[in-house]
Amino acid sequence: MKFLITGASGFLGKHLSTRLEKDGHEVTKLSSSTADLTRPDSLYQFNDTKFDQVFHLAAWTQPGSFCDVRRGEQWIVNQQINTHVLAWWKEFQPQAKMIALGTSISYTTEVDLEETKYMDGIPTDKFYAYAMCKRMMLAGLQCLQKQFGMTYLYLIPSTLYGPGYHTDERQLHFIYDLIRKILRGKMYDEPVILWGDGEQRRELVYVHDFIEMMLSLNKVADNELFNIGSGKDHSIKEFAAIICEQVEYDAGKIRYDTNQYTGAKSKILDIRKMQGVLNSDDLNAVTLEQGIADSIAWMKNHKDVFLQQ
Repeated sequence: MKFLITGASGFLGKHLSTRLEKDGHEVTKLSSSTADLTRPDSLYQFNDTKFDQVFHLAAWTQPGSFCDVRRGEQWIVNQQINTHVLAWWKEFQPQAKMIALGTSISYTTEVDLEETKYMDGIPTDKFYAYAMCKRMMLAGLQCLQKQFGMTYLYLIPSTLYGPGYHTDERQLHFIYDLIRKILRGKMYDEPVILWGDGEQRRELVYVHDFIEMMLSLNKVADNELFNIGSGKDHSIKEFAAIICEQVEYDAGKIRYDTNQYTGAKSKILDIRKMQGVLNSDDLNAVTLEQGIADSIAWMKNHKDVFLQQ
């Protein structure tokens, strides 16, 4: 099969590209250096190639304060990206199935995080622009499907983790930030200070498990949205304890700063819809302990980026 992947240089995109190529598929991998999706003509170079599926993973975002302080720019850039990709899909690739990535931050914290409530309420203000861009992309997919018979799949991931994360200057997702701080505490006797009281609960899904679940859903579902997660959450203290045990650092040395912003007290996706479609063999093959060990090993292998004195 012929696949096109936007955002192929990102964390998920790199792993997905490798998996599809390993399966013998022809994969066209796009990044901002090969196709500036903020331009309406950026995909015209592929007009004459008929793709079987398009994975739309590209988005302009980062963890931390990025969504808050750059919300105006983020709205414009992501609306441009999504509109240009969907317009090109409709005009030049109507035979292709579009698999697009949503975000859990589109959910309001006032509802259970199940798919029927994805468009309900107002998202957290800090992430409002990005959250609404992702909602509007789903609306676009639904409208194109209803008017033109296009086929799509919209997937909402929990926080992805595993080896191969970004090595640029961006802020880190919480699990990598925990690993980095604890490793530096171990290596350099730096104080390990974590935001909040440690009781906030978060869900992780190992990147390879996510890809298996995504590809399995892709085989059996069209014109639907699915949450994809592990179905289990843990407190920050629990994550920290696993990391401390694996790197042999005394968890009792960790200090918690309750004055810092930590987001929702708990955040776990309702994955019952996905579980009703997939076999248990498709779900969560990698334990949390093994996934964290893989992430620690990867960060140690990139100590010049994350762990320099």
